[in-house]
Amino acid sequence: TTAALVIGMPLLLATVVLVTWRVTGHALRPVEAIRAEVAGISDRDLHRRVPVPATHDEVARLAETMNATLDRLEASGIRQRQFIADASHELRSPITVLRTQLEVALAVRDPELWPELIGGALEDIERLQRLAADLLLLARIDAAQPVTAAPLDLGALVREVVEARLGDRVPVRVDLAADVVVTAGSLWLGRVITNLVDNAQRYAERGVEVTLRTAGGGAGPRTAVLEVVDDGPGIPGADRERVFERFTRLDDSRSRDHGGAGLGLAIARDLSSHHGGTLTAQDGAGGGARLVLRLPLTPRSP
Repeated sequence: TTAALVIGMPLLLATVVLVTWRVTGHALRPVEAIRAEVAGISDRDLHRRVPVPATHDEVARLAETMNATLDRLEASGIRQRQFIADASHELRSPITVLRTQLEVALAVRDPELWPELIGGALEDIERLQRLAADLLLLARIDAAQPVTAAPLDLGALVREVVEARLGDRVPVRVDLAADVVVTAGSLWLGRVITNLVDNAQRYAERGVEVTLRTAGGGAGPRTAVLEVVDDGPGIPGADRERVFERFTRLDDSRSRDHGGAGLGLAIARDLSSHHGGTLTAQDGAGGGARLVLRLPLTPRSP
């Protein structure tokens, strides 16, 4: 027995080690293939994907999760490149016009024409400032910077925004429910309301209506519902999601004439999502556009 153990135990141990090494190596071979593929993917090769083994086990799920992550990275890279291209195009136009106006002002020797030329140059500078501010805000949103949120009266904020626009071309009528409290950053939520009213006034013919009410209750959460309705041409059904994409204009020439860069609604939706809300475009009662903002209500203190 002693001789058998002395001779057999090393052989058994060696056999176990060899079998374990072979089985482990075979099991981890797909993991090594995934690691090697990921190691070879650079920022220019985000279209590549890791191999998914046909085992339908944890390793296969790991490969599927890795490919889903690469899908998101590729989509993010595409959006970033598109954003940079669109921003460059938007900046190029006012800069080109501004340079032309300054060159004409420099060439013109008649002082009576200078105020008109300088006034046009100032308008383009203001457009550049607005565009730069919008791009900076979008960068802050994309960076997921935290919002300094506190309970605030949404009706009071809406009234403050509307009262600051009393001299606008298109009047704004309000119908605001009382005691509608949400938790948000007043500066950013005020920007959402401003952008919605700006967009409505840009296309309205006679007036804009802003309505605030509450919805939900019972088993579901209660929400604040802010509706901004205009009597303009409205938004076609096929474009009700596209209008929230960055640098999107349904009427490009008209938007440029009114100073829009196609960022207002995109910023409003991103800020709404940042506050846990939603922003959608729907049919207006008279055929115009109706933008609906929904935000969770702040629970009342007991």
